[in-house]
Amino acid sequence: MSATLISPSGAVLHHRARVSTTPADEAEAKAVRIRLEKACRLEENRVYLKQPNIRAFLRAMCHSLGGGVDFLDGAIRGRRSDPWRFTDFSTHPGPGHDGKSTAAGLYRITREIWEEYGARMDLTDFCAETQELIAVEVLRGLGVLGKIQAGDIDATLVMASACWPGLPKTPASQARFAAPDAAYESFLHKYGECGGTINPQAGGGARGQGGPLRPDLPPARP
Repeated sequence: MSATLISPSGAVLHHRARVSTTPADEAEAKAVRIRLEKACRLEENRVYLKQPNIRAFLRAMCHSLGGGVDFLDGAIRGRRSDPWRFTDFSTHPGPGHDGKSTAAGLYRITREIWEEYGARMDLTDFCAETQELIAVEVLRGLGVLGKIQAGDIDATLVMASACWPGLPKTPASQARFAAPDAAYESFLHKYGECGGTINPQAGGGARGQGGPLRPDLPPARP
């Protein structure tokens, strides 16, 4: 029999039973939490995809990188009977023409990027939507979604080039008297053509007009 405990004030202290959990219970709870976090991440990125500036930036990025939904490394846009196309979208297609580079799809996503960033949303295929969601997740990880929403395209290009070196150089990143970069101008043209807006005070010149941020978007957090 357990001894009765008396507090300094004279009150009788009653022992409360503790709720115990087994390692299996804790593991299951953790697995449920991870699944919910991944599902939440997926839905947030789907919302980001609907934001006009983000969609326009992705379209311009695909245009600049020469990507295509079924492109392996080595595929060329417009080439007939291109041998470097794939048809199985159930997984990442793997290496292209040189047998080494695994950059593929709309945004030249490597197998490593697909595995790491797709896992954050529990994605296992390589369909067009998955390619877009992974590109958004990469941009999110770089911390540039807020800049895209604000129309700061130059700063976004500089930061995004850490993952996509093929993106065009901004005027500020080139030599002072360098000739205008045709790839940069082409990127901005495609971005505007797809409905993107630029904040002249944020960067990207005086092309386009800045617009208000959508209040229904989740915060642009990593």
